Amino acid sequence: MTSWVAAHGLPAHETLAARFSEARGRVAEAAHRTPVATSRSLDHRFGARFFFKCENLQRMGAFKFRGAWNLVAQLPEGARARGLVAYSSGNHAQAVALVAREFGIPAVIVMPSTAPRVKLEAVRGYGAEIVHYDRLGETREDLAARLSGERGLVLVPPFDHPDIVLGQGTAAAELLEDAGPLDLLLVPLGGGGLLSGCSLAANLLAPGCRVVGVEPEAGDDGARSFRSGRLERAANPGATIADGARTPSLSELTLGLVRRYAHDVVTVSDTELLAALRPLWERLKLVVEPTGALGFAAAAAGRVEAAGRRVGVVISGGNADLEAVIAAMRA
Repeated sequence: MTSWVAAHGLPAHETLAARFSEARGRVAEAAHRTPVATSRSLDHRFGARFFFKCENLQRMGAFKFRGAWNLVAQLPEGARARGLVAYSSGNHAQAVALVAREFGIPAVIVMPSTAPRVKLEAVRGYGAEIVHYDRLGETREDLAARLSGERGLVLVPPFDHPDIVLGQGTAAAELLEDAGPLDLLLVPLGGGGLLSGCSLAANLLAPGCRVVGVEPEAGDDGARSFRSGRLERAANPGATIADGARTPSLSELTLGLVRRYAHDVVTVSDTELLAALRPLWERLKLVVEPTGALGFAAAAAGRVEAAGRRVGVVISGGNADLEAVIAAMRA
């Protein structure tokens, strides 16, 4: 499929800034303004001051609702009425399914049959049709494109679109407003939509804040791409417990924006990720999926220097496959 940048070019900063302001108002009409959690015990343990943006408490349980709503709400009524198609392993799938239900339009979601059961059931619960690409011999992108053409559905990409990026960035804008000045912002990284948007938000609202993306070691394409300046692919992104970050590569759009606005990308092992997940469950009393704990894992494992700093951490989602996570913790 053609990337957004290949068709349109990387958006100018001034254009993004103006559209971000509009996105904030649009998203605020439908999304929850999720709370910011703190923990004295974690602050004491790591010598930092943490502010956790709880997107696990967002509608459908993840930040993905923001971007999907921002894109779909701007579609011409006639195009929107034809319905939506999306491809995703889970959270974007749920977001598009819920947005479609809110607008009263059909949605078709292309997912792997191996997606976490909790996410498959949620997509069905929102009323969307699921098509498994791994049973039809096509890539998920090609299958979604074919369905879009055959049925006249509007494709809602998981990250390769400015309106998706801008919607996701509203989470960081809220965090910066509610927590006050931050020295460091840690953001999970999969396809790069969340990191792109949050980095832009920090650039506009808190230019002194250092923004770092965090991805699993098994899916280190973002870290390598950030350093090389070209799109790299993960050899085996499915080998991580962080199912929301199993994207094989960023897009030209998100890589361009991450390199423009973010300061670094680091990785954490699954062992470090699972170790960080436990205190979020036990101390913050929050259900957080492994991908949602990536940012905190980087601080807890010492992959970034958090001590003595005010640190924002985006908890990207809470749609955890509890049986799989508990089994991994016991392994």
